[in-house]
Amino acid sequence: MSGKDKLKKFKENETFSCLIQPRFVDVYKKDYVYKGKWNEVFFKNDKPIILELGCGKGEYTIDLAKRHPENNYLGVDIKGARLWRGSKTATENHMDNVGFLRTRIDFIDSFFAKSEISEIWITFADPQKNKSKKRLTSILFLDRYKKFLKQNAVINLKTDSKLLYDSTLDVIMNNNLELIENDPDIYHSNRQLDEITEVQTHYESIFLAQGIPITYVKFRFKD
Repeated sequence: MSGKDKLKKFKENETFSCLIQPRFVDVYKKDYVYKGKWNEVFFKNDKPIILELGCGKGEYTIDLAKRHPENNYLGVDIKGARLWRGSKTATENHMDNVGFLRTRIDFIDSFFAKSEISEIWITFADPQKNKSKKRLTSILFLDRYKKFLKQNAVINLKTDSKLLYDSTLDVIMNNNLELIENDPDIYHSNRQLDEITEVQTHYESIFLAQGIPITYVKFRFKD
């Protein structure tokens, strides 16, 4: 993508009402203005809110929102050029249960209040080979999520990375978390067709073409 194309997308991003782009000073060591008010101020309904962290182009956010109009979906990523695609699709299709948030996930607990979020999806996140604390399923990040997840809320991890898959299972085992589902190869197991296999991202299709197993883990905090 050329620099000119990126600038064009960044400019169009400013016109999307479904895309929130806070400034650094709005979230660094302080609560964002929507914290505790996403249903009231942004979605303007009382449906459960589900996050997709590291959403990229927003394929999963968009598809899940189409399948489940009873929920609100909010995709989070730092890359504005990627978020353009999801935001444009949501805008063109008048999807009122979809939003996107451009921010570093390091600041995620600045955005949501206690029990404000009903579920988390993490799809094909960077496995951070040399920085285990930066993994989105590290205990550092899980402690942040715990501050705003509802009781018994689940976290879903779908990844091509064996490193991220294995390290997540280690975190679950070593921190008294509840493992609900563990599938080391979703396309070669006996699972019935569901949104785990039917919804695919652009990168997922590339991994599958290369014969890379796609794994899935579902877990939650114990009471």
